[in-house]
Amino acid sequence: MHEAVRETEELSAESLFAAYRISGSAEIRNKIVLRFMNIVNYAAISTRNMYQKFAEAEDIVNEATIALMKAVDSYNPDKNTKFETYASIRVRGAVIDFIRRQDMLPRNVRKFAQEYDKAYGILYSRLDREPTPQEMADEMGITLERLESYTVKAASAQVLSFEEMVFENGYDLPDGTVTSPTAGWEPEKNLLKDEMKEYLAAAIDKLTEKERLVVTLYYYEKLKYSEIAQVMDISESRVCQLNSAAVIKMKKHLKDYL
Repeated sequence: MHEAVRETEELSAESLFAAYRISGSAEIRNKIVLRFMNIVNYAAISTRNMYQKFAEAEDIVNEATIALMKAVDSYNPDKNTKFETYASIRVRGAVIDFIRRQDMLPRNVRKFAQEYDKAYGILYSRLDREPTPQEMADEMGITLERLESYTVKAASAQVLSFEEMVFENGYDLPDGTVTSPTAGWEPEKNLLKDEMKEYLAAAIDKLTEKERLVVTLYYYEKLKYSEIAQVMDISESRVCQLNSAAVIKMKKHLKDYL
């Protein structure tokens, strides 16, 4: 058996899966998992700002690795989709579920995030433009100082809700990660995905210059808030505010489409 396992070292992914289906060897499965650990690493990096306040990166990696192992067991190559696509869906979904379960944001902060989102939508429709922080504070009946403080605290909730909305509707995230369980299987899904990309690009175009920069550095360059703060020469709390504002704008634009 060990000799057979050693022979899988240089095999293609397809051959490894074929060998695993025949033997059920845990060693071969582990080789497959190691070959696709980039999916785990990407899931941990791309969601870091959502979990860093209530979970360790090691916890996310462990959860993602378990999801990857389950994906190896449940993957059906007869569905004519790449394992990378299938596994990315399963792993990212597992990570988001884990974050949702572990989220320790106080109830009042989460409630604030929901009320902020609602107030922004009302003012945007009424004014036909982005509301100012003072207008938001007035609409919500709170002080500007409290608005700014809670916006920072609610930033992770806003990002998570945005990713959940995009993920659960089966579209691409700003970095191009495939999230649709049937992406690539049906021409209609590809058309919807392409259309969603156009709406997402349009939503990003509506952001301010600083918000676009934050989105670019966060989603594309995978920088942490602290790193973005250094690049932009602003405080980390300001980065949180800019990211939260950008997410709310993109959510509104995409909700109108969805």
